[in-house]
Amino acid sequence: MSLEIPVSIKPWLNFIHPALMWVLLGVSVYALYLGVKLRKTRYAEGEAKKELIKGRYNVRHYQVGSVLLGLMVIGTLIGMGATYINNEKLFFGPHLLAGLGMTGMIAVSASLSPYMQKGHDWARYTHIVLNSALLALFAWQAFSGVEILQRIISKM
Repeated sequence: MSLEIPVSIKPWLNFIHPALMWVLLGVSVYALYLGVKLRKTRYAEGEAKKELIKGRYNVRHYQVGSVLLGLMVIGTLIGMGATYINNEKLFFGPHLLAGLGMTGMIAVSASLSPYMQKGHDWARYTHIVLNSALLALFAWQAFSGVEILQRIISKM
């Protein structure tokens, strides 16, 4: 299959995925912050709890997580699509495998939301473990992606 994309645009497709992923790495750290605040709210008492509730950390964490899920799946597809369009193949390696694994992890993590809303601690702990691993992989992905980007730039 041949996708006819103007030659002047093709090389720039390689920059959409990394730019989006770096933004999403920052959004992931913000989601972590909201999750920590949410957990603090859950275990707080009295006036401290009333003050924390005003921050609406539960709603914000859920909303940011939902956006993160959607954009991460789209970003994964953009990265794979741009690679395929420019090279007519995908490069099977650690960056691709970790990225696909991360996409699966965030989907499973998000799927635990109904169980967490019903108060199941096993779902909360699984969510925390998955997202901690996801954030660690995300950080590694960011730097391995920069190496890939440097190789692409050197060939331009």
